[in-house]
Amino acid sequence: MSDENKYDDILYLPHPVSARHPQMPLADRAAQFSPFAALTGHEAAIRETARLTKERVELDESRKEILDERLQMIRENLSEKPEVTFTYFQPDERKSGGAYLTVTGRVKKMDGYERRILLEDGTVVPLEELIDIELFSNGERNF
Repeated sequence: MSDENKYDDILYLPHPVSARHPQMPLADRAAQFSPFAALTGHEAAIRETARLTKERVELDESRKEILDERLQMIRENLSEKPEVTFTYFQPDERKSGGAYLTVTGRVKKMDGYERRILLEDGTVVPLEELIDIELFSNGERNF
């Protein structure tokens, strides 16, 4: 018998169907052929490692004095809800360093106990992380 005729007797028989086991849905059958991910999470780890963070800048004494003066001006004008732009450092939750954020809004409250500033839009600015403050009045920069 030649190799060409070897399976002629079963070639056109109907496909066997089990009476005991139901046929697997097509979606599940396709899933068994999906690529095997031996290194689950590896791509995410690479992206996290490649993500850049910045180091926190240490302020000198003269810069700290300027910030203190500006905070005092905000405190004195708190009833007017001054519009202020804050630049502050936000530490990264996953690795060393962080990012510098700049937010502008009207100051709602200064909390000396919690050491933070609350803006009207709900943004919280931590006092320890401040590196710059710009106070605006009638759309013009005051300092």
